[in-house]
Amino acid sequence: MTAAAQTARPPLDGIAVSLEELVALGRFPPPPKARIKARAQQAGGYLSRQKGRGMEFDETRPYVPGDDVRNLDWKVTARSGRAHTKLFREERERPVFVAVDYRPAMWFATRGMYKAVLAARLAALLAWSAQRRGDRIGGQVVAADAIADVKPQHGRATVLQWLQLLAEAPRGPAAEEASFNQALTHLTRHARPGSLVYVLSDFRGLDQAGEAALGRLAVHCQVVLGFVFDPFEQQPPAAGPLRLSDGRREILLPPAAAAIQRQRFEQRREHLQNLARRHNLRLVDCPTTSDPWNLLRHRLL
Repeated sequence: MTAAAQTARPPLDGIAVSLEELVALGRFPPPPKARIKARAQQAGGYLSRQKGRGMEFDETRPYVPGDDVRNLDWKVTARSGRAHTKLFREERERPVFVAVDYRPAMWFATRGMYKAVLAARLAALLAWSAQRRGDRIGGQVVAADAIADVKPQHGRATVLQWLQLLAEAPRGPAAEEASFNQALTHLTRHARPGSLVYVLSDFRGLDQAGEAALGRLAVHCQVVLGFVFDPFEQQPPAAGPLRLSDGRREILLPPAAAAIQRQRFEQRREHLQNLARRHNLRLVDCPTTSDPWNLLRHRLL
């Protein structure tokens, strides 16, 4: 296979996600290892030892002055009558957990691709990247009326199970929409300590319960918030009335609506920035006009 063929990217549809396409994303070359290492050192990525890969028990040996008393093995100490301490080593792999927002508002964009489509492609690329490194991959989809997840496990079969969930999760309106904040609480029960957790969403409706869940998650995991948005939300046209349609309904917004929309967007973004600083989260802007591969290579890893 030629170098050009290896780097050829599959054509992407901006409004739909298919299993075939998500599988094809796995054939794209991974980011250079040097770049991954550099980002890890800067922002707590794969090689970080701070809330990064967990530490697993290795052995017990007699205590010597200078050992951390918090690591004393009390059972062995009691049996032997002599103080013993536990030794740990860094785990060779780490779980990667990706949460994707598929609520109805994510199936929208005026430029590039739908927000949910970008989130799905990023979730697929993250899964393939983790699988290449030998890490466990799991995920959660918050759909119109349900929350579905895949338990973190090794191997290509788990990646394919995750991609199938992304391709088949319901995406239309529902009588009762699944709670995004409930989904974040659900996430805290499924992402084990030491995991690298990605949350890909526009974060509409994030409330105090959801923020508290992210805070709890960040105590034991590295958390990356992928803020997915349409550039129209950030900078709507200022002149004249604005006509919007979802293909079935149409609304006409007055000129003043642009300023209100812009203000709401900036408030939401500033709120996320403050949340990220407060809980030591990483916040990454993911506009719908972005190239998913570039976001993966330069921002998310």
